[in-house]
Amino acid sequence: MRVHKLTFAALAVAAGLSLTACQNDDAGAGQSDSSSASGAPSGSSASSSGSGSGSDSSDQGGGKESAGSGSNGKNAAAGTGSDAAGRAAKCRTDDLAITAKDNTIGGDTDATVVVELTNHSGRDCAISGYAGVDLKTTSGPLSAKRTGQEGSPGILKNGRAIDFPITYPFNKSGGSGIRVTGLVVTPPDETKSVTLSWPGARTLPITDGSGSPVKIGPIGSAGQGG
Repeated sequence: MRVHKLTFAALAVAAGLSLTACQNDDAGAGQSDSSSASGAPSGSSASSSGSGSGSDSSDQGGGKESAGSGSNGKNAAAGTGSDAAGRAAKCRTDDLAITAKDNTIGGDTDATVVVELTNHSGRDCAISGYAGVDLKTTSGPLSAKRTGQEGSPGILKNGRAIDFPITYPFNKSGGSGIRVTGLVVTPPDETKSVTLSWPGARTLPITDGSGSPVKIGPIGSAGQGG
C-alpha cells in the first residue's frame, strides 16, 4: 500500500507539472498573439503615413492645376499678340513726324502743297481718311475743304511715310490778297495738332466768301513715299 501511495503521489506531481507547463505554453501563445496584435497599430501607423503621402500628392495635383492656369495665361498672351498683329492701333499725332513741302508743277491750274506723315513710333499703325487742315492767315484761320474723294484704310509701317495734297488757287488778282502765315495739321481721328511753316505761295486770292478756296485730299491720295 505504501508503494501504491508513492506511485499515486508521483503521478499527481507529474500531472501537476504537466498542467503547469501547458498553462505556461498558453501564456506564451497569448503573449505572441498580443505581440501580433500590437503589430497591427504599427501597420495602421504606416497606413497613416501613406495617407500623408496621398495628401502631398493632392498638393502636387494642385500645383499642376496652377500650372494649367499658367497655360491659360500663355494663351491669353498669344491672343493679345494675335490682336496686335491683326489689328494695328491707329496712328497718333505723337507717332508721326509731319512735314510739308511745295509740290506745284508748272502748268497746273492750282498750286499744291504736300503734307507728309512719317511713322517713327517703332511699330506699325493704322491711318486712313482725312486729316484736319487749317491755314493761319492775316485774316484769321482758314479751314481746308475735303474733296470728297474716298480714302482707303491702310497700315503705315514703322519708318515709312504717307502723304496727302493741299490745293489752292494762285493769286492772280493783282492785289495783295490774303497772306498765309502758317499751317496747322491734325492727323485723322486725332485732336492734337502740329503747326508748320507754310511752304506754298505767300498769298491767296480774296474770295467772295462762298466757300474755302483751299482743298485737301484723303490720306494716301498724293502717293506713298519712304
